[in-house]
Amino acid sequence: MGRIDAMNLNGLDLNLVRVLDALLRERSVTRAGEQIGLSQPAVSAALNRLRHALNDQLFVRHGNDMVPTPRAESLAEPVRLALREIERAFHSAQSFNPAELERTFTLMGADFFSMLLMPTLAARVAAIAPRVSLRFLDSARGDVSRLLQDDEIDAALERPLEVLDWVSSVPLFHSPFAIIAARDNAAIRQAGIADGELLPLELLCELPHVLRSIDGSMSGSTDEALGKIGRKRRVSLALPHFQAVALAVANGNYLSAVPRQFAVWAAKTLPLAMFEPPLPIAVPEIRMYWHARHDDEPPHRWIRNQILEVVDALGFVESAAGQVVAP
Repeated sequence: MGRIDAMNLNGLDLNLVRVLDALLRERSVTRAGEQIGLSQPAVSAALNRLRHALNDQLFVRHGNDMVPTPRAESLAEPVRLALREIERAFHSAQSFNPAELERTFTLMGADFFSMLLMPTLAARVAAIAPRVSLRFLDSARGDVSRLLQDDEIDAALERPLEVLDWVSSVPLFHSPFAIIAARDNAAIRQAGIADGELLPLELLCELPHVLRSIDGSMSGSTDEALGKIGRKRRVSLALPHFQAVALAVANGNYLSAVPRQFAVWAAKTLPLAMFEPPLPIAVPEIRMYWHARHDDEPPHRWIRNQILEVVDALGFVESAAGQVVAP
């Protein structure tokens, strides 16, 4: 396997580096060409030049896919980083106009955001930057740091995470809990508890609960709070999405502790009642995470600002104000 000497470097240009990056991402000559706007013959010609310059096959065909050699795999991260740095340099040197931006931004978070945030964000972005596309992935997709490092996502909207030093973040809002139940829940109505009132601790522990859990865990923040006072609840159902939790509660005898912002939204669309929890439950701070290499990149900074402004416009911050925060 040969090194890249001065003569080989003279045969490289930015387009070849872009082709290599696209091939490493797509593992297909056709898909790589579609991604960067080149024909299949042009991509094949560029691959041949890369093979000659780097003295390596780089990719071998396996069925319909192009499998990278170890040499190509070793180039994936430095090539991706180099292209990002070049993009940042040129964006910084130019005036940024979102109306001319052509880019897909990929966000990740709970279905809370896909329902409450994304429709408004998409409408806002479409009005300002009509050639920008948005993609939203579920939290269960994987490790946030790795996905940010690999540029598989642009930003994650999550509870506090343990992340590496190169991950930047900013707070979005606090997310206190409310208890939801079916509007005609017999036990609650028999106890004479009106919507919006404090749900008695006995009922909280007696009635079955639905838990939103992306990893299958059957306990959460409410269980931690109950454990501090020597009490337990009965989690009868764990589901991966907030919407599924709300539907199960609306159609059963369940309770669920969910983010207050979601509870307000769900109660408008489903036959649900909201109640105050009878004990303080730790209130998570929802944050937006991104790779620090995008801190000063104008398009990335722009989409982050759009998210912050939409969160503010939707009243997520105000809807959390005045709630009891556990010490």
